[in-house]
Amino acid sequence: MSKIILTGDRPTGKLHLGHYLGSLKTRVKLQEDSTNEIFIMIADQQALTDNADNPKKIQESIYEVALDYLAVGLDPERTTIFLQSQIPQLPELTVYFLNLVTMARLERNPTVKSEIKDKKFGASIPAGFFVYPVSQAADILAFKATHVPVGDDQKPMLEQAREIARDFNRIYQTETFVEPDIILPPKGQGRIVGIDGNGKMSKSLGNGIYLSDSEEEIQRKVMKMYTDPNHIHVEDPGQVEGNVVFTYLDLFDPDKEKVAQLKAHYERGGLGDVVLKRYLNEILQDHLRPIRQRRQELAGNREHILALLKRGSERAEKVAAQTLAEAKDAMGIQYFG
Repeated sequence: MSKIILTGDRPTGKLHLGHYLGSLKTRVKLQEDSTNEIFIMIADQQALTDNADNPKKIQESIYEVALDYLAVGLDPERTTIFLQSQIPQLPELTVYFLNLVTMARLERNPTVKSEIKDKKFGASIPAGFFVYPVSQAADILAFKATHVPVGDDQKPMLEQAREIARDFNRIYQTETFVEPDIILPPKGQGRIVGIDGNGKMSKSLGNGIYLSDSEEEIQRKVMKMYTDPNHIHVEDPGQVEGNVVFTYLDLFDPDKEKVAQLKAHYERGGLGDVVLKRYLNEILQDHLRPIRQRRQELAGNREHILALLKRGSERAEKVAAQTLAEAKDAMGIQYFG
């Protein structure tokens, strides 16, 4: 069955292994099915909700994110890659949806509550940030997405989009909007832990391995990885659980039998952290080398990247304009035909 898929990323820096496992690999796989219609949005407007004082960061990151997309294998001929800010229908739709959502409902959104706490806004929460679940609903519903690939932490956002679609259709007695289904990453890949072992890999925490990192940078980060602090001597028995090196081996090493042997060796003692990290470094280098090479080949032609984004944005705007016209018809505010 064909799907209409909408997903995207905030351009606040280059993409890392968490993005790769949690979403990028899934997008490339979905792209292989020619019956799927895929829209991937670089959410620059949403990024400005907590970076309004640093627009240069967003501008530069748009280019970096687009490079990462192309490097992992997303094809602009099969997937519509576009800029959120270039689709004027999205903020207009957001305004109409805001009338369907209460402040209390926004305050209950656990994803927003968690992000407000992480960003330490205190009482100074930007209004744009507070209501971005509604903006996100507009992004999804404008393209009549049937499926949205997201991580586990984004489930509340998708549920809010489903509520808005349901309420709009009920109030205006229409079938304009689709209630989208969620596509979750494979178990254990939705939130990859950072190299320091503290929470998820994050740009803001500086604990990530990026798709664009050099071989030397990857090696340096792997050698810094959190292991078992009580595994002081090589002969000491080590703990596998919570050991970031083994977390990454589980995710990236295709030789599961070898990983099981390494775990058993580590637990009984006699396997040093340095040897283990060198092995992981080889595995990650094999994964990231072709991505980095493709990225470097593309990086020299900025105008080409911007032209691809322009074409994708033009395609996306046509779809969003049709949906907005249908919504305004249903609301009875298409006054001039």
